[in-house]
Amino acid sequence: MTGMYNVLEKLRGGEELTDKERVIHEQGLVSVLKQIHDDLDTAVADAYGWPVDLPDEEILERLVALNHERAEEEKRGLVRWLRPEFQNPKGQNPDGKTQQTIATEETKAKPTKKGKAKVKKQPWPKTLSEQAAAVQGALAAIAAPADVKTVAAAFTRANKDRIGELLETLASLGRARRLDDGRFVAV
Repeated sequence: MTGMYNVLEKLRGGEELTDKERVIHEQGLVSVLKQIHDDLDTAVADAYGWPVDLPDEEILERLVALNHERAEEEKRGLVRWLRPEFQNPKGQNPDGKTQQTIATEETKAKPTKKGKAKVKKQPWPKTLSEQAAAVQGALAAIAAPADVKTVAAAFTRANKDRIGELLETLASLGRARRLDDGRFVAV
């Protein structure tokens, strides 16, 4: 795993890879790892309303400022729960007031009559990195343990064998978890 991240850093720095690093790059699917990290960086920047290309120092300054804001809110009794059913199942502050839930795509999804959020089928991407990101996104959108067939149903013209391989890859990278019954869940 360390070797994969070392190769990733070299790629990001524009450095040339040695023969050994090229093998790690190919076997470890480092391009998929890079795409996942890039997508995550973009999603986080979008969530905060920040430019994607902020220098690390400015990101750190902004995070420290946000942490101070959060601490002040909590002093006033406002706690923003992402998953209140786990973090605060009683739904109350020490002062007895109801907590605020942070809106996420999952909490915004409209359930169908059967109680599950309807997921629109998307076209199967052409490149491996796009496929990996799409499979990871579909698994997260399903928000329940899912087998290859269930994940494949999120796409038009998807290759089930490829989806199975990508789910295994995501699990090996810690981006999904394989259950004993063969199904996968997003991490």
